[in-house]
Amino acid sequence: MNQAEQFQSERKERITNQGKNQELKIATQHFTEQSILSGYSYNFDWLGRPIIQYPQDIVALQELVWEVKPDLIIETGIAHGGSLILSASLLAMLDYCEAAENKTALNPLETKRKVLGIDIDIREHNKQAILNHPLAHKIIMIQGSSIDKEIVKEVHDFAKDFKRILICMDSNHTHEHVLEELRAYASLTSLNSYCIVFDSVVEDLPENCVQDRPWGKGNNPKTAVWEFLKENDSFQIDSKIDNKLLISVAPDGYLKRIK
Repeated sequence: MNQAEQFQSERKERITNQGKNQELKIATQHFTEQSILSGYSYNFDWLGRPIIQYPQDIVALQELVWEVKPDLIIETGIAHGGSLILSASLLAMLDYCEAAENKTALNPLETKRKVLGIDIDIREHNKQAILNHPLAHKIIMIQGSSIDKEIVKEVHDFAKDFKRILICMDSNHTHEHVLEELRAYASLTSLNSYCIVFDSVVEDLPENCVQDRPWGKGNNPKTAVWEFLKENDSFQIDSKIDNKLLISVAPDGYLKRIK
């Protein structure tokens, strides 16, 4: 075993042990609860746009994009656009790295990779900020309900031109809505790629962490994931990611397509 292989072996063992470390998991659960109450996830930007996300999940997405190398990322939920910009920047980096590896010229405006974002209400000031961003050429936005039949058809039609697709779901967090999104879009996920369902952490939180919302314990993205997996055996929860991150808004939400 060379040094690189030894490093990876040690990392794998460490991640497995973290998943069994109850004291550590209790500590991270306490941090998660307190940080949600403080609005911690609202503190960050990505390339100038607010990204309502935990840094650990941002890093996880980067790792998965590098692993999968998608040519399309589909996102439900846009908000301020930070997540769209994150995905666009990761796809742009893939373009750059492939051009460098192949020693070819890169015209960023001609590359095929795209991010498709869907939101029921794209507020005008956010829309304009996204359109004015240097990475806007990689972003397509659709306004409407992600589970509306016309929107679902539009997304499927758009996706026909792409081979490797990764999906991020982060819109309405009720059980019913997320389950409908999974039924509508999960099938677009490429083999060995991921459908990531955010805010599944709601199921693990005390009631005081989720106020004035139509979702809560027993009615949230995690319960939708569990229900979806009962009816679809093409996906499995990648628990290695949960054990690696520990702090995440998407426990049980990293779904890998296995067939």
